[in-house]
Amino acid sequence: MDMTDRLSSPESDSLLQWSKWQLVDSILPTGGFAHSFGLESAMQAHIVANPEHLQSYIIHTLDNTGSLLLPFVYSAATSPDYQTLQHLDTILNATLTNETARKASISQGSALMRISSSIFSEIPLLKTIRTACLNNGDVCFHHAPVFGLVCGLVGLDSETCQRAFMFVTVRDIISAATRLNLVGPLAAAVLQHRVSFVAEELLKKWKNRGVDEACQTSPLLDTVQGCHSYLFSRLFCS
Repeated sequence: MDMTDRLSSPESDSLLQWSKWQLVDSILPTGGFAHSFGLESAMQAHIVANPEHLQSYIIHTLDNTGSLLLPFVYSAATSPDYQTLQHLDTILNATLTNETARKASISQGSALMRISSSIFSEIPLLKTIRTACLNNGDVCFHHAPVFGLVCGLVGLDSETCQRAFMFVTVRDIISAATRLNLVGPLAAAVLQHRVSFVAEELLKKWKNRGVDEACQTSPLLDTVQGCHSYLFSRLFCS
């Protein structure tokens, strides 16, 4: 029995668990750990100076992620095809006026699409879509719609896709905070667990919305991240 047959067998639910874990595993080389979601810039601007500030920053970033990006994850996951990806990618490319965030999104999305088309070889449509996008040159591969597309084609339900996207956001910010010596590894793990309860409430608040409802809730975060390229010294790309 090949992988395609297994995905349509009673074992499919168990196999989906492995795919889900791999998509959120830190070992997946999508470049997420090269980005701090504006945290490095916020620290140098003295907006975030201690773990209490960090927790508030994470919550506001999650709220902004839910309001602005979850609609793209949801729409791509519910209709994972080339036309949907092209449409959503075009809208998001115009929506992200912050050049730093836009480049980070494209960098991570391009890596995720390339890696997923190689990993999930049992889903040839992933490679077909990527090849078509590259040949036509009409897709930038923004992270949110690519993440939704991959999750949808792998077979994850839309709510799991959205929850996974929120989890990856928390994971990457806290990882950045650890490397910036804002918190230690143990305190970071405790903080991640504490924030998960808020993240779940924010997921319920923003899930299952169309892209016509996408909006910014924390414009200050967008401004701070946009200043990242002006830092005299920096560890992260964004």
